[in-house]
Amino acid sequence: MQSLLGKKSWCIVMSLLLMNGTAWAQEVKETLTLTLDKALEIALSDNPTIKVAEEEIALKKNAHKETWQNLLPEVTLSGTWQNTIQAAVMKLNDMEFKMGKDGTNTVAGVATLSLPIFAPSVYKAMTMTKTDIELAAEKARASEQDLVNQVTKAYYQLMLAQDSHEVLKQSYAVAEENFNVVNAKYQQGSVSEFDKISAQVQMNSVKPNVISAANAVTLSALQLKVLMGITADVELRIDDSLANYEGRVFTNEVEEFNEGLANNSTMKQLLLNERMLKQNRKSLYSNFMPTLGAALSYQYQSLYNNDWNVFHYDWAGSSSLIFSLSVPIYRASNFTKLKANRIQQNQLQLNIVDTERKLNMQAESYRKNMKASSEQVSSNKENVNQAKKAVEIAGKRYEVGKGTVLELNNSQVQLTQAELTYTQSIYDYLVSKADLDLVLGRDYVGSAK
Repeated sequence: MQSLLGKKSWCIVMSLLLMNGTAWAQEVKETLTLTLDKALEIALSDNPTIKVAEEEIALKKNAHKETWQNLLPEVTLSGTWQNTIQAAVMKLNDMEFKMGKDGTNTVAGVATLSLPIFAPSVYKAMTMTKTDIELAAEKARASEQDLVNQVTKAYYQLMLAQDSHEVLKQSYAVAEENFNVVNAKYQQGSVSEFDKISAQVQMNSVKPNVISAANAVTLSALQLKVLMGITADVELRIDDSLANYEGRVFTNEVEEFNEGLANNSTMKQLLLNERMLKQNRKSLYSNFMPTLGAALSYQYQSLYNNDWNVFHYDWAGSSSLIFSLSVPIYRASNFTKLKANRIQQNQLQLNIVDTERKLNMQAESYRKNMKASSEQVSSNKENVNQAKKAVEIAGKRYEVGKGTVLELNNSQVQLTQAELTYTQSIYDYLVSKADLDLVLGRDYVGSAK
């Protein structure tokens, strides 16, 4: 009995250990340390949108292959087995001719080799499918550029959230430290209760912002995970900050962006569509042109057999070479299709002009935003330095009894605001730069390539 209880207790202990081990394993999450290049590399390799675009290119190449295969010879085999119950009778004047023999079997097998000699519509279709492949490749490039833009901005957004969270945590730590100092002085009777309450209010007012900033970090990381195609159980960590990009702001400030819209994917797609419409118009003109084909046919047959045993039939073969020429004379729909094509070209031309105008406006807007942000970065950095000095001065004045707790609180609030504004101006510049790169059609070149 004791042995049985001992075994049972041992099983319970082992089960508890296994359950605790499983729970601990579930709590441990994989941590992925990111740089911008690494984030883009993962996104470009795992994102389904990019894979779909690659499959679309393969599909267009297959369609092009299918088009030119229409020029290859075509071989067909066909066979017939006919049982004549009652043969037809042809009457001519006073004479009658029986077309066959009643109650007999006729068997025939035909092999035909056909080849198009002159097929203008196929030639034009081959040209169109080549352009269609280029269009699919350009759409894939647009998908890649759009993904790079989204991942880049999400990466910057996560950095902004982390930096803001860090600034607010430091602000809360300083406010808490100040409250402890003021509270100690209040306990000694060297400061008033008003000072204590003011310090406590300042500390408590910062805490909700810290919580909101922590939530913003979580949401920004989740957005980046979605774009990268990473599961939620992976923790992201970015050992980077927006302050490290300050040098890039001042370096790019003197950079000129005069390449225009030559590489813009939207414009390239519109121009490729315009080329396809022109090629389609030539293809429609081919409907007015003749087509010439040739066919070689061989027939093996046996006529009027009274039984069903094909091995006893008398067989005979025949062959023929046939040339076929088709000359279109009139089809009303051909003219209607040409008119529709001309209307589509006019519509597309208007879209090209309108899109170019809008993209130029966007590019100019991003340039101005970058210039304004770069000026703000310089000014905000100076504000941070001044705010730090103000905090030091206010702290020393309060220690010697010449300053008030309100001055100390105000200096800390101004420092926090200056640091947040500083990182925000760098973020604004980087986001505008990413959007400008997208409009100008700049391809990403990095470790992913």
